[in-house]
Amino acid sequence: MNSHNSCLSRRRFLQRSALVVSAIGIAPAISTRAEDKPPLFKISLAEWSLHRALNAKKLTNLDFPRIAKSEFGITACEYVNQFWMDKAKDTAYLAELKKITGGEGITNVLIMCDNEGDLGNADKSKRKQAVENHFKWVEAAKTLGCHSIRVNARSTGSPEEQTDRAAEGLRQLGEFAAQHNLNVIVENHGGLSSHGDWLVATIKKAGLKNLGTLPDFGNFTEYDRYKGVEEMMPLAKGVSAKSHDFDEQGNETHTDYRRMMKIVLAANYHGFVGIEYEGSKLDEYAGVRATKKLLETVREELSRA
Repeated sequence: MNSHNSCLSRRRFLQRSALVVSAIGIAPAISTRAEDKPPLFKISLAEWSLHRALNAKKLTNLDFPRIAKSEFGITACEYVNQFWMDKAKDTAYLAELKKITGGEGITNVLIMCDNEGDLGNADKSKRKQAVENHFKWVEAAKTLGCHSIRVNARSTGSPEEQTDRAAEGLRQLGEFAAQHNLNVIVENHGGLSSHGDWLVATIKKAGLKNLGTLPDFGNFTEYDRYKGVEEMMPLAKGVSAKSHDFDEQGNETHTDYRRMMKIVLAANYHGFVGIEYEGSKLDEYAGVRATKKLLETVREELSRA
C-alpha cells in the first residue's frame, strides 16, 4: 500500500514537473505571439495641415505640438519654417520648443524649408547663397532632434541643366548636413521636381547617402502620381500623405490610399507618413481627423492582408 502510494506520488511529481518545464518552454512563444507587432508605418502631422489657422494667428508654431497631441492624438511633428522664419537661430526659442515637445512626448521628425532661395539657381553665387541660407535650418533640426530637413530642387534651363545645377546645390547642402548627421530630402514640389524620374536622377547625381526624397501623394500635375511615388520610394526618408476631399466612405477622392500605401510598403518603408491636409471643404481639424482615420483604416487592412 505504502509502496503503491509512493509510486503514484512519484509519478504525479514527474508529470507535474514535465508540465512545468513544458509551460516554461512555451511561455516565451506565447509571449512573442501576444506582443503587438510594430505598426506597418507610423503617423505624423505636417504643420501645413493647419496653415490657415497659423496664418490667421489663431495658433503659433509653439502651439503646434500640443495641438497635434491633444486634438489628434498624434505625437510626431513635421514643422514648416514659414511659420517661424526668424527663429532658426534663436536658441531660447529652440529650447522652449524642445521643452514643449519633450514634455508632451513628441517626436520632432523634420523641418520643411521654403523661401530660402533656389538650390538649382542658374547663377552660381545665388545658388551658393541658397545653400548657405539652409544651414541654419540644418542646425535647428539637429537641435530639435529631427532626422531631416525637406527642401526644394527648383531650377531653370533644360532638364539636363536643371539636373546639373540642382545636384550641385543639393550636394553642397548635403555635405554640410552630413556633418550634423542630418538628411536633406527633396519633395516633389512643382516644376521638374514633380517628375519622379527627373528627381531621382538628380539626387543620384548628387551622390550622397544622406540625400533622399519625400514623396508627396498630391504634388503631381501631368505626371502620374502612383508612378511618381513608386519611382521616388527607393530613396524615400519620409512620406507625405496629401489629402483634399473625402467621399461618404471616408476615402480620399484624388488618391487611392490603399494603392498608394501598398507602393510605399513595397519599398520596405515603415517610417513616418505625414498627414498633410490641404482641402477646403472640411475645416482643417476635421480634415486632419479624416486623413488620420483613413490612414489607420488602411494600415489595419494591410496588416491583416
